[in-house]
Order: sequence, then structure tokens, then C-alpha cells
Amino acid sequence: MEQRLARVVSSGGAEVAYASIGAGRPLVYVMGWLTHLELSWALPAERALYEALARGGRLVRYDRAGCGLSPATGRPASLEFELEQLGAVVAQLGEPFDLMGTSMGAPVAVAWAAAHPRTVRRLVLYGGWARGDDVSEPGVRDHVLALVEAHWGLGSDVLTDIFAPDADRATRAELARYQRACSTAATARALLALSYELDVTGLLGRVRAPTLVVHRAGDRAAPVAQAHVLAGGIDGAELAVLPGRSHLPYAGDRDELVRVVRRFLGLPVARRRTDGLTARQREVADLVSQGCTNREIAARLGIDERSAEGHVERIRVRLGFRSRAQIAAWWTELR
Repeated sequence: MEQRLARVVSSGGAEVAYASIGAGRPLVYVMGWLTHLELSWALPAERALYEALARGGRLVRYDRAGCGLSPATGRPASLEFELEQLGAVVAQLGEPFDLMGTSMGAPVAVAWAAAHPRTVRRLVLYGGWARGDDVSEPGVRDHVLALVEAHWGLGSDVLTDIFAPDADRATRAELARYQRACSTAATARALLALSYELDVTGLLGRVRAPTLVVHRAGDRAAPVAQAHVLAGGIDGAELAVLPGRSHLPYAGDRDELVRVVRRFLGLPVARRRTDGLTARQREVADLVSQGCTNREIAARLGIDERSAEGHVERIRVRLGFRSRAQIAAWWTELR
């Protein structure tokens, strides 16, 4: 797939860049804290998430003001401004759409669905919250905000460790650089502060669209208790708690998240495939499924143990798994 970039101007004069992938029934994706349409598309794990969500339909996502390809406006961050930008993007669709909000985008999606019930077919909320004040302790929030403002480099490193603990060190370093390229420190702090201020608890009862709330059990950035608040406040909402610690949707077990979301949206659900694995990695996966240790894999394939360990790690990262056991179970099922 290739994404198509375009721009639109909001009712308040803000220029918003947005991207479309695929064709057909639209799924509007409200991203989290910091975004960059081009850099995210160049990040293999994140691009894989968007391509998987777009299969059989059209995925639409956008950069909020001051992030990525959308210029800053000088206006303060607020829920009203968030809804204004989302409104400018969905106005281009001319039809009802599915709406998915992740992280900070989840309360924004709730507010839109509550205010514009006829526009939303189905609503998906991932890694979100109803009340930002409940996401972390005040002292922790103040420390993180001060760190982002005073030392954006260190701040992005700390937040990446929180957002993607399941990713390897190299991937986390890449994600930290990606965050710094998305916006200035001032914008990052302002949007992070807004995420702590958002409160849509009073709007949950007004959501009429069929809703799925998805959360990872060990999410370190947004406690799973907030998923229960969201699901409990929206009439008839489904709740799916997945294993894992990563807050970023494309870190950890990405494929399982995609399957859960696509199933709820009524879209075909694909099995995990070996696409992207080398012939050697498929051999390693087979041996892992047989219960072989790295030393045994090395002996069977005539390679050193460190190489065997590297193959296993690359398979795990490529498929979004957290353990050897998941690799073994997947390969056994695939066979």
C-alpha cells in the first residue's frame, strides 16, 4: 500500500495534513500524543499496523497542529481544538465512518462520538482513558512534564521506555528519535499536559455507536482500570484486555490487536503469516516449536549460539511476540 497525503483547513483556520491508505469503507484513526505522517509510515512496525487495519477499506489519519506535517498555529491545545481538527478531516469523507482513537486520541474520539452520533458507525478505543487526572500521580506528571520541557532528549527516552517496554533497545532508541522529530519540546509538553487534563467521563453515557474498548493488561502509560471505566460508562461496550505492557499499539503483539479490532469492525481477520521472515528464520521458528534451546538450534543449523539467539529475537520483534512460547505456538498452529 501507499499513502496519499492531502491538506485541509479547519473552521478556525488551522491547516491539517492527513493521509489516506486503501479504498472503501473509511476508518478514521485519531492518533496519540505525537504524530508524523511520513516518519510513521517509514517505521516498519507502525506502517505494518496501518496496512493491516486498512486492508479491505480506507484508513484515514492526520497530524494534529504542531506535529509532523501540520504547522503550528499558536493556539493553545484543548479538546475543542482537537475536535475542530478532526472535524475538518472527516468533512472530506462525506459519509459515516468507523472511528478509532488510541491513547490521547481515545478521549477525543469519545467526545466526537458523543457530539456527532450519526457520523460514527463503530467506535474503537485503544489504550485510552476517561479522565486524564487518573492516569498517573500528580508528582509523576509534574516530573515528566518538567523533563520534557527542560530536556526533550532525555524526556523522549524516558517516555519511550514507558510506552514500549516490550521493544528491543534499538527499536526504543529509534522511537525516541521519532518523537523528537515529530514536534518541538514546547508542543510536546503542551499536548502531554492536555492528555492529563482531558476528562470525558460526563460524555460516556451519550455515546450511541457500538463500541470496543481494547487495552493491554500491563500498560505502563495508561492503567487498565481506565479501560474498565470507559467500557462501564458506554452502554453495551465490549471490553478486550490483551496481554502485554506496551502502550504503543504497534509495539508488542500487534497482530492480535489488529485481529480483535478487525473482527469487531466486521472485516476479514487474517492469520499470522511468515511474510517477512527469511528461510533461515523459518527454520529457527520450527526448531523453537520443537522446544530447542539456542544452543541446540545452533548445533542443528551449524551456526554459533549468538547467531541463533539473534534469529530468535528478530523473529519475535518481526511478529510482535513477547516470548519463545508465542513463537512456538504460532508456528505449530501455522503448520
